[in-house]
Amino acid sequence: MSKWAPHLIGLLTPLSAAVTLLMGGWWMITPIVLLLGLYPFLDSLAGSSTIHDVEQEGNGHNLIVHLHGILVPVIVLCLLYRVWAGLGSISIIVPALSAGLATGAAGVVAAHELGHRRPRSGSWWLGRLDLMCVLYLHFTVEHNHTHHKHWARKVDPTSSPWGRSVYGHLVRTVPRQLRNAYRIRKKDTTISLILEVALLVSLASWGTPYLIAFVGQAVVAIYLLEFVNFIQHHGLERGEDERPNAGHAWESRTRWSRYTLMNLPLHAAHHLRSSTPYEKLRPYDESPQLPGGYYQMFWIALIPPLFNRLMQKSAVHSGGVGGA
Repeated sequence: MSKWAPHLIGLLTPLSAAVTLLMGGWWMITPIVLLLGLYPFLDSLAGSSTIHDVEQEGNGHNLIVHLHGILVPVIVLCLLYRVWAGLGSISIIVPALSAGLATGAAGVVAAHELGHRRPRSGSWWLGRLDLMCVLYLHFTVEHNHTHHKHWARKVDPTSSPWGRSVYGHLVRTVPRQLRNAYRIRKKDTTISLILEVALLVSLASWGTPYLIAFVGQAVVAIYLLEFVNFIQHHGLERGEDERPNAGHAWESRTRWSRYTLMNLPLHAAHHLRSSTPYEKLRPYDESPQLPGGYYQMFWIALIPPLFNRLMQKSAVHSGGVGGA
């Protein structure tokens, strides 16, 4: 089997969203059942793996990340089509949630990967289109210029300290990231905001249901992005003069999360060399290990006392990182 073949599994998420949105009816709950119901169990059943190959050929992997990127606007169009075609007795929440889970779990991950490609290249612009679809165009500026410089420091708005809940993290990080992006690239961020407002006005002119569905999926996608930010450096604080190392990022080696999220859980490797394509990311023994895969952590993070207890336990098991 080709080494890129397992990562094809990740396409199930966006494809299921696009197809079921076209089909309509209760089929539209399929992505919800997959991501929130089945995938957490598969995180456990599939086990973990430290296998990596920094010399592997990247054409297949490159195709996969671009397919993810292309499917984001397709999903949004399918969502708008579903609103136009009619929802029947189903609440608009269902298609918006299904679309948002896909544009967040698959699309934003692809946008993140593509955002590290050569600026103004076709791949980079595809990543920008994906972020436009979830109203988060400022992400590339803030992520590349602030987060990658200050990760695991107090000044980084995406890194969370011990004891903070995902809810508290959200209300702090979203406005701080936007403010940082505006400070770093005032013109670019202003243009991004104008484009996003223009898109919303256009959707509103078609009708309120279109606006609600689109904004709903964007909110879900943004939540998934910031949930991931929340867990990736939680409690792993470094000093202003301290050099970053693999111990400043949480890692998960679960196969299912790695294969479906383009190795996103191997986060330390990404930070130590951000230009490394996802297929060449490697696990680090120095990185503390999350209590579970990313799909499992989604549910755990929703219960702050449980999240704090499991994270502290994992930190101690990993050698007392982050002052635990």
